[in-house]
Amino acid sequence: MKILELKHVHKTFNANTINERKALIDIQLEMKEGDFITVIGGNGAGKSTMLNAIAGVWPIDSGSIQIADENVTGLPDYKRAHLIGRVFQDPMLGSAPTMQIDENLALAARRGKTRSLKWGVNKKEKEEYIERLKILGLGLEHHLTQKVGLLSGGQRQALTLLMASLQKPKLLLLDEHTAALDPQTAKKVLEITRQIVSDNHLTAMMVTHNMKDAIATGNRLIMMHQGRIIYEVRDEEKKNITVDDLMRKFVEASGEEFSDDQSLLTK
Repeated sequence: MKILELKHVHKTFNANTINERKALIDIQLEMKEGDFITVIGGNGAGKSTMLNAIAGVWPIDSGSIQIADENVTGLPDYKRAHLIGRVFQDPMLGSAPTMQIDENLALAARRGKTRSLKWGVNKKEKEEYIERLKILGLGLEHHLTQKVGLLSGGQRQALTLLMASLQKPKLLLLDEHTAALDPQTAKKVLEITRQIVSDNHLTAMMVTHNMKDAIATGNRLIMMHQGRIIYEVRDEEKKNITVDDLMRKFVEASGEEFSDDQSLLTK
């Protein structure tokens, strides 16, 4: 089943001004159910712009976006939110800091559903949340009533990841979700990411600057440069590719040397 289809997507910021910037140029991309794509590229390549276009954060100039069997091209973000789970770079986003862990999970579980005036987390829900939190391996299942704002960045990002996947969205978008964490915590959150995506058979797209993580994660990798997709590798070929291979492919596909700015693609 086709989960995502981008057809000839264009996006320009500040059109017809001195600050005009073509952020996406004729993007064409398909994702099938179960695909896990990692997206790499230097600053300004269009990685986060593509994710924001898919999520509906801002409208595209032309082209079309389809998620599952729905054409969402002209829909704002809140009208396509039922199809998408999302985790941001900032661990402070995606959860409510003044609410408890179980209350945050309840909000995520009830997202998009009809709600009554009755509020509270019942016993059955708590039991389910405890089992799901155990997957994270962080001991949060013993602290359901703790305020989320008191958690560490890594704990909070792992919880946000769990919340984003709770309803098994059609598409999970991960926008450099480990970039703000220290290396050890980032490694743990990435391990949790792989497990949650695999266990729930999710279709996912992850933007990252880290080429090693991009190679080691998922079944497909795409490289972007100046608003275009310039290279893709998948499946067995992806498993055997190296960081040096990717850097060489960048030079071949872009026709440019690997500049300091592009070296933000960390090894």
